[in-house]
Amino acid sequence: MYHIKINNMQFHSHIGVFQAEKDLGQRIEIDLKVAIMTPYQGDELTDTVSYADFYEVIAQLIAKSRANLVETIAHEIIQAIHALDPDRIGSVAVKVRKIAVPIEGIFDHVEIEMEG
Repeated sequence: MYHIKINNMQFHSHIGVFQAEKDLGQRIEIDLKVAIMTPYQGDELTDTVSYADFYEVIAQLIAKSRANLVETIAHEIIQAIHALDPDRIGSVAVKVRKIAVPIEGIFDHVEIEMEG
């Protein structure tokens, strides 16, 4: 087993409870960690799962999502990544960060982490 990680993917999203988040959108960042259950077999893309496919799936989900909660998009990402190759993909962990949230306070970002 080994892991494929993609860190700090950045997207413009329309995810949020507040109408301004849905209308104007905001930047989010996503980290992904995918356990590949088959051992290293060779130097061909067919011997693994493509991280380019992971990125494309996530980008498409973010582009169309109007979810209220980042937990919803994290769950959808986990399901979609598993669906790419259920025989090879084990656990999927995702972190979703909202960089600018419409609440008063001083902080860098808010983040949720989910694994499935």
